[in-house]
Amino acid sequence: MGLFIPEEPEQFTGLRKTGFPRYKEVLERSWKEFFFVGFLTLLYFIPFAGGMVYAILSKSALAAVAAGLAGGSIAGPGYACLVDLILRRLRNDRDDWWASYKKAMGQNWRAAILPGIVQCLFMGMIVFGAALMIWGAGTVTMGTLLLLLFASLLLTMLMMAWWPQVALFEQKQTIRVKNALFFSIFHFKKVFLASLVQVLWWAVIALFMPWTAFAVPILGVWYVLYVGLFLIYPDMDRDFRIEEQIEEKFPGVMEEEEE
Repeated sequence: MGLFIPEEPEQFTGLRKTGFPRYKEVLERSWKEFFFVGFLTLLYFIPFAGGMVYAILSKSALAAVAAGLAGGSIAGPGYACLVDLILRRLRNDRDDWWASYKKAMGQNWRAAILPGIVQCLFMGMIVFGAALMIWGAGTVTMGTLLLLLFASLLLTMLMMAWWPQVALFEQKQTIRVKNALFFSIFHFKKVFLASLVQVLWWAVIALFMPWTAFAVPILGVWYVLYVGLFLIYPDMDRDFRIEEQIEEKFPGVMEEEEE
């Protein structure tokens, strides 16, 4: 059975579905793989989460920075493997998920360290700052919440276009960052929506803890990441010629066409 939606028998038409039917098709076919790899990804975030808990309880900004640096360098490679798997399924690569996972880890772990540090360091400081404001003032104003939301959105927009490049291309990090900035500008609406979904998802998880704790090991990071990548993948494929380059290098791999 598909997740959140009833599973239906596959009907192959020779054309790739688009919109919600495509979202539903990929999710029905791959959600178990996303779940397993998503759970593995959570394990990579344990050092970062533990460091942030210590930093908040001790009110130590230095500990928060250390958690971002050390925890991000560990979390990054795991997160890159999840991105890689989702992108594979979006382009209809049906290779064994475990073999793909090991291959992605071997190829991408070095390149994933820097974006992992950037993401964990900035998000860690945002979380640490929010915790201090709550303890210091008792309540957080709407203006402060909007500022935190805005900062989180900017970071998430950059990372949404950075991570896929880590999984797909061998490039210098400066080129990946430049591409991510331009992609976010040229496709602002799509990237903004994909990022907003992620930020709101984690905001709800955090605000309603511990009642939302059950959703973390089940849906973890994979479901909201799938939604975000699904939204931007068509534009990313068109701009970066993802499937075209794969077809050029491995003829016959891409079997379906866009409607």
